[in-house]
Amino acid sequence: MDNPGVATINGISKVTSYITVATLLFINLLNYMDRFTVAGVLKDVIKYYDLNHSQAGLIQTSFICSYMVFSPIFGLLGDRYTRKYIMAVGITMWSAVTLFSSFIPRDSFYGFVILRGLVGIGEASYSTIAPTIIADLFSKGMRTKMLMVFYFAIPVGSGMGYIVGSYVASLAGTWQYSLRVTPGLGVVCVILILVFCKEPPRGMADEGTHLSNTGVITDLKAIFRCKSFTLSTIGFTCVTFVTGALALWAPTFMLNSILYQNHPATEESIYIFIYSVSLKFGIITVAAGFIGVAVGAEAGRRYKKYNPRSDPLVCALGLLCCVPFLFFALVLSQYNTIVTWVLIFIGETFLCLNWALVADMLLYVTIPTRRSTAEAVQILVSHAFGDAGSPLLIGVFADQISAAYGPVAKSTPVQFISLQYSLYSTPFVCILGGAFFLATALVIEQDRNSATKLTKGKTDNKFLLSVVINDL
Repeated sequence: MDNPGVATINGISKVTSYITVATLLFINLLNYMDRFTVAGVLKDVIKYYDLNHSQAGLIQTSFICSYMVFSPIFGLLGDRYTRKYIMAVGITMWSAVTLFSSFIPRDSFYGFVILRGLVGIGEASYSTIAPTIIADLFSKGMRTKMLMVFYFAIPVGSGMGYIVGSYVASLAGTWQYSLRVTPGLGVVCVILILVFCKEPPRGMADEGTHLSNTGVITDLKAIFRCKSFTLSTIGFTCVTFVTGALALWAPTFMLNSILYQNHPATEESIYIFIYSVSLKFGIITVAAGFIGVAVGAEAGRRYKKYNPRSDPLVCALGLLCCVPFLFFALVLSQYNTIVTWVLIFIGETFLCLNWALVADMLLYVTIPTRRSTAEAVQILVSHAFGDAGSPLLIGVFADQISAAYGPVAKSTPVQFISLQYSLYSTPFVCILGGAFFLATALVIEQDRNSATKLTKGKTDNKFLLSVVINDL
């Protein structure tokens, strides 16, 4: 029986559509695996380059800054040119730069930072475009399901980054080899994109092929005028702030927690703790992400039958439920490691409820010819005020706190306490994000209906006149 949510268009069969999603999923896994490999070996990187917390936070911040700055450029290109070729060029660039960054000597830390920043340019070309291809292949509930599959890559790929990074570094005896895994796989991804990834006509799944591109200023005005987009983007910014801080600092924090409980520790035990912590955090991230993304997407899809505002409500629920688990994980970390791991797992699961739903909301409140641009704007805003600054801010706050302890600033207890106090900011940001998603629920239905009317051309003269006037 035909599935009404799957488009069969211009020779692109249903099987080909599924293969395209599988290809994009594999690339997205590699994307996030590469992004978080450094976090899995951060303790080694800090030791190799002799860094403080602020400098270590700069590694992730440099990547996010270039990622968010170049996302709008690739978003505009993605709405106007062949998307698979743009992605292929970007993946080639990110693979090459990642490989080069593994050869930077210990006296050239800022050279390493620059190259990690350039990785963000390559990844921006992919992240802004891939979801729009899925949107043009699928519609309705099937789109939500395929986005759920696609966004499994965020937590699973991130967890694999911690696991593979720490394992390869342990096996090779040096952390640099952890950065030499993804470049080879990147070449495979380029081949897969060129061979298997099909380019659907923009808007075909939503009956919007009659739409034509408008000017950049008109696009941006229309995107920001959508209240659902603006409010959900602010809510998602809070998500990226928290995930960015935890992604870089959680393994180091848990290592400091274990060392604090076992103080003083021997060099041999420290070495064992480093890789076991990254492995455990990676496994927890994979499991929590897999469950969170699946439950969030399915809850939004099923609840939507009874409440059209389900998506932002599920997102708000996830963030607000995350708060107590994240807070008490930080509080209890100095007393019981097992309980802390359990609380982190539950908190991460709730935090991951929103990944597929935020993407789905953006796609159905934006017309097809503006979707890549909207993706790019959301990436720019959410990262500029989210995870571009949070790793660095947490590091700076931790350094300021530890500096107050004077001669014992670098001792294990002080390093643990300073990072603990800095991370206490994250539960409060979750509360703020939940509030913005609740606000999104008030306007999401109206904005979705407006976008659907424009896409299908089913608008009356009064509605069209208001759109024209607003675009002037």
